[in-house]
Amino acid sequence: MTVSAENLGKLRNIINENLRTQVSNDEVAYVSYGHTLTDVSAKQSHCIFARRGCGKTLLLHQSQKQLPSAIKAIYINCEDFKHHSFPNVLLQILHNVFTQLEGNLSRWFPRQRRLKTIVGELRTNLDKLKDSADDQNFEIREAVNNGSEVGSRSGASISTGDGITRASGELSASRLLKNSVDTEKKYRHNENKLRELNLRLPEYKEKIKEFFSLSSGTDAIFIQIDDFYHLNRTDQPYVADYIHRLCKDTLLKFKIATLKHNSVLYIERNRQPIGIQERHDYQPINIDFTFEQFDRTRDQNRGIFHEYARRAGLNAAEFDALFKGQGFDRLILAGGGVPRDCLSFFLEVLDSVRTDGSDGKIGKDEVRFLSRQTFERRIDELKQDSEGQDQEALLRGIYAIRAFCLDRKSNVFLVAENEIQKDDDFKTLLYRLMDYRIIHQVAKALTHKSLTGPNFQAFAIDIGCYAYMRNLQGRFSEIDLTQQTAREKMRSAPVLEAKVFRSFWAGPTGQPIETALVAQESE
Repeated sequence: MTVSAENLGKLRNIINENLRTQVSNDEVAYVSYGHTLTDVSAKQSHCIFARRGCGKTLLLHQSQKQLPSAIKAIYINCEDFKHHSFPNVLLQILHNVFTQLEGNLSRWFPRQRRLKTIVGELRTNLDKLKDSADDQNFEIREAVNNGSEVGSRSGASISTGDGITRASGELSASRLLKNSVDTEKKYRHNENKLRELNLRLPEYKEKIKEFFSLSSGTDAIFIQIDDFYHLNRTDQPYVADYIHRLCKDTLLKFKIATLKHNSVLYIERNRQPIGIQERHDYQPINIDFTFEQFDRTRDQNRGIFHEYARRAGLNAAEFDALFKGQGFDRLILAGGGVPRDCLSFFLEVLDSVRTDGSDGKIGKDEVRFLSRQTFERRIDELKQDSEGQDQEALLRGIYAIRAFCLDRKSNVFLVAENEIQKDDDFKTLLYRLMDYRIIHQVAKALTHKSLTGPNFQAFAIDIGCYAYMRNLQGRFSEIDLTQQTAREKMRSAPVLEAKVFRSFWAGPTGQPIETALVAQESE
């Protein structure tokens, strides 16, 4: 079956134009499985969790389109405020909410005059508070100075079995977990402005209630807060806490979309809860695509590809004919199961097979040769998101896990459930790297064939970590996650203990950690 060049060109253009969701784009619909769209449209506060590229933004925009006329939605992208100081970032978000509300008064509400006065008073109040002085510059210097110490390098030398001797290193809990010291300093140095915000909260809520009392026929306003993880991790619980208290007992509902393990939504300060708690203050909606059920993830992505193909004039069979053998399965693996990564990778590999003189179909090998580029892009994204926030710790974590898997010659590794529960640093690092698609959770509650005791969780390193390395062929045990026998084979995978992980943590001697992450064929 041959696909015309014209239709293939249309498919490429449609995918290119929709790799990043735009507010004004009405072309592509969210491909929903289950009750996701219904849930996120309910008059309830939600947090939407998924890795980058799984469709959180598209879901928010699509839900706006199907809301009944009595429910309105305001969209805010936190990436716009990623470099704002705290608490000004909170003030800016609140100001943005009321600015958008004021801009839509004529379309959304009758009796505009009094409503305009209420919103204007809220904006003026916030503007005055935002312009008042704070000690943020001093606070930033303190946090950066603390954050520069990634971990201790003291300890005995440990042989890792690969002919390299590394120094034992220690992870620092305050760097990877909650940054509790920095959070306390942030709160203390900005307490005056925060105190003023808290004092004014009852006044703000009364104005909001008056607003709704004058807005007949309005059942709710959703505050959609997208990419919440872009805010500084030490700011996040305070921002979430205030938004929650502002919405509580009013017709405002929040919809926060974020990376689950790269967000801090709840902490305790002086035995007082700060932030929002799952099931108590919000309901979670998880839209992630994982490899624990590979068939389901593959079919979800295939449905998205088929939707794009349909818009380009291709039927499902014509799109499927672009692949051969295990090509599509391997594409989903290379994309980490994440729709945007899979779509982007498809464009790259399609260009490659159309110009290399082959039959023009995408197979397993074509995907393997390009997988490294996807891995490098994910590292770049991690560096952008974590700038000044544990970046080196995360990069060292990638290096350590990758080095362990190459040393043990396995793409899958196991971690004991009890070790994950007792070692917060280790757990947090693993889960944050899952959010960045560097490792993928592939199974839970596994028993090991040779070890008695606890159950294990199974993780796979991204195929971009190793698939391009020719010198591993025949010397690397790759568990094929697409096969029905994969789970049984995982029961024999090597076990990564926290102490072993720390032996790889120190990294190479005399070589920048970023350089070591991108291995050459000479390895």
